[in-house]
Amino acid sequence: MKQPVMIKGNKFGITLVLDEQQSFEDLIPLIGDKFKESSKFFDSSSQMALAFEGKKLDSNQQSQVLDIIAQNCDLNITYIMDQDPEVENKFKQTIEEKLKQTDVSIGKFYKGNLRSGQSIEVDSSIIMIGDVNPGAKVIAKGNIIVLGCLKGTAYAGASGNQNAFVVALNMAPMQIRIADVIARSPDKPSKDISKEAQIAFLEGENIYIEPINKSVLNDIHLF
Repeated sequence: MKQPVMIKGNKFGITLVLDEQQSFEDLIPLIGDKFKESSKFFDSSSQMALAFEGKKLDSNQQSQVLDIIAQNCDLNITYIMDQDPEVENKFKQTIEEKLKQTDVSIGKFYKGNLRSGQSIEVDSSIIMIGDVNPGAKVIAKGNIIVLGCLKGTAYAGASGNQNAFVVALNMAPMQIRIADVIARSPDKPSKDISKEAQIAFLEGENIYIEPINKSVLNDIHLF
């Protein structure tokens, strides 16, 4: 392994990958350092499951890992995914039920670029740190904010909310849809991508794209 301790994300929490050749005593301080370095990237308000890969740990060692994590960050770890299908299914059901009850005003974050053929769909608003490339798609029941270049497809207000909007630092989409209204890029799009942040919003039966300014923001309804 390149690193004795690695943290990977999964659908229901995080996976802690440990070098099986390292002693547990040597790994403990490294685990603490890794979680301390990564603490600012975690959402401490959400329940998480912790899974292990690599080195096999007994229940006592797993408890020590949980203690060292708690000392170095504010993660709310409620389950350990220990390859027990019954435990895993119970946690999945709990999380999925909470997602169904989530208010769409609560946004989610995604960091990374979406390539052609990739898509993200959320039951809330989403803030993306990265680019949405041609052929990629973002679908949200709430708003879509792209802190990068939007060149693919954005579908905001997927639940029918006409007050939803799409924001991008560089707005050059193939298609934007808000509720039931669709706007497509021209057959010969301009080569010059705007250097200022723009917002796409629905007014009547049309989608308008304008530079973000105070007057535009005053007319937008957040939800």
